[in-house]
Amino acid sequence: MDATDIADPDYFHKVVDCQYACPAHTPVPEYIRLIAAGRHADAYLVNWHSNVLPGILGRTCDRPCEPACRRGRVEEAPVAICRLKRVAADYKGDITARLPAAPERGNGKRVAFVGAGPASLAAARDLALGGYDCTIFEADTRAGGMIRTQIPRFRLPETVIDEEVGYILDLGITLRAGARIDSLRALLAEPFDAIFVGCGAPRGRDLDIPGRAEAAANIHIGIDWLSSVSFGHVERIGRRVVVLGGGNTAMDCCRSARRLGGEDVRVVVRSGYAEMKASPWEKEDALREDIPILNFMVPIEFTHESGRLTGVLFEKVEARHDAEGRRELVPTGEPPVHIPCDDVLVAVGQENAFPWIERDIGLAFDRRGMPVVDPLTLQSTHPRVFFGGDAAFGPKNIIWAVAHGHEAAVSIDRVCRGLDPRERPAPHVSLASQKMGIHEWSYDNAVSTDQRFAVPHRAKPEALADIRAEVELGYDDRLAFAEAQRCLNCDVQTVFSARLCIECDACVDICPMDCITFAADGPEAELRARLNAPALNPDQAIYVASGLKTGRIMAKDEDVCLHCGLCAERCPTGAWDMQRFLLTTAQVEHACRSLSPA
Repeated sequence: MDATDIADPDYFHKVVDCQYACPAHTPVPEYIRLIAAGRHADAYLVNWHSNVLPGILGRTCDRPCEPACRRGRVEEAPVAICRLKRVAADYKGDITARLPAAPERGNGKRVAFVGAGPASLAAARDLALGGYDCTIFEADTRAGGMIRTQIPRFRLPETVIDEEVGYILDLGITLRAGARIDSLRALLAEPFDAIFVGCGAPRGRDLDIPGRAEAAANIHIGIDWLSSVSFGHVERIGRRVVVLGGGNTAMDCCRSARRLGGEDVRVVVRSGYAEMKASPWEKEDALREDIPILNFMVPIEFTHESGRLTGVLFEKVEARHDAEGRRELVPTGEPPVHIPCDDVLVAVGQENAFPWIERDIGLAFDRRGMPVVDPLTLQSTHPRVFFGGDAAFGPKNIIWAVAHGHEAAVSIDRVCRGLDPRERPAPHVSLASQKMGIHEWSYDNAVSTDQRFAVPHRAKPEALADIRAEVELGYDDRLAFAEAQRCLNCDVQTVFSARLCIECDACVDICPMDCITFAADGPEAELRARLNAPALNPDQAIYVASGLKTGRIMAKDEDVCLHCGLCAERCPTGAWDMQRFLLTTAQVEHACRSLSPA
């Protein structure tokens, strides 16, 4: 095999599994170490650079980093990465003086943003710091988009939204609240050099089944109902409530209904419990609040009497697989099930709506009515128009919207400077030894044996009595430190120098995972099979170093290495070193450059 090129930024980036899995590529181990050291403001700023909304995401992120966490390979539960992010936000103190300011003299370029959700906020933050004049058009009276309108206050307090949205708007960004854009053609006629569309997926799907029209007064579209609750237009709901749908919106609907008078609230889902789109912790929170989830039931009729909803009729189904292994839901043949209720909340999905975009302005749409968007640059077929978040590729989550905002901002910057947006700037990378003595390191590499620490919750009676009372209370300093110690420091890499190695096998003997092998070279598939512990995950590279005096190679399986540093501690010649890898994705030039902690 060819020797590994560890100078390639992607190599060690893929080894830091949590950061690589994060759409915004937040350097997770870096900020967790800062939290463990009590440097909460520094940890917050590391987050703010990449994910823009740490306090919001620390409560609401879908956590793609956690399934990738290396801790999950040695025990059941990963590090509580998301909830540690919240710790940084909760304990940061006043960081306003440390936030960067937009340049006093702009670059003369103007950018318009449609919608004030997370994608627009991230893109506007980056561009404002790069000297652009940014104007956000928002139909609602306040910025935040779905963060403000669809996430209940018992999950995300409004004070957190106000604070983090404020950090962005205070960069000199103009917010045109209450200004709905009704024509993209008209917006293109205004003197903007680029337009970013981050209006989300604002339309909830309906159910066209018998009884829908007759019982309409008590059948509500989930995302619209949540918005009405957020703005105080809805304060009560019926005693018996059925929520249709298995995503996070359905979980927010059912938990909100419990707080607004719903005593008998049930979630009914057409799929199985494991296949539901809702995050596992969202389902657990609903069950904790005595909300049953009924699976494999398809609504077939809204029952009504004299124009009043009386319930929902369901057909029972089961999952079967055909000869090709394709899964489908088929009726079981059992009698239909009728669930009486006073109100129904329909949360069966969201879809995009672009009636305000004319079809003759050079912007192409696909057969699903979605804009044709370059997934690399976020540029549409109209060279001045870019999309991000749910508006670009359909409903997903906040962290993906933030990532889109960063990428679109880079593209807008390059287009405005006459450069090719497909030529992406390289990330900023450093690799530095952590050696302080012969066998001493500048970080704590003792592996904690603690299991994941539970996040404290508000008592259920108190939580259900107030729809604005935050349910999760977050880690305190003590729990945050203990949970941070569970991090395996996957960004501190084991770096090998063949010229210093005497092939004594001390590192092989001490490695707890048997992931180091000295052997004769060979083709990758064959070599993987004869390592001390066969490297079974072909998606993650093995670290290969040549140049040993015997002609053998050193091979280390990055998939199972715990970065414990025992190989470096045991090595008598210093052939192994522990080096901190830090990758920061490129953003708009000059944006956020002063945020890295000392």
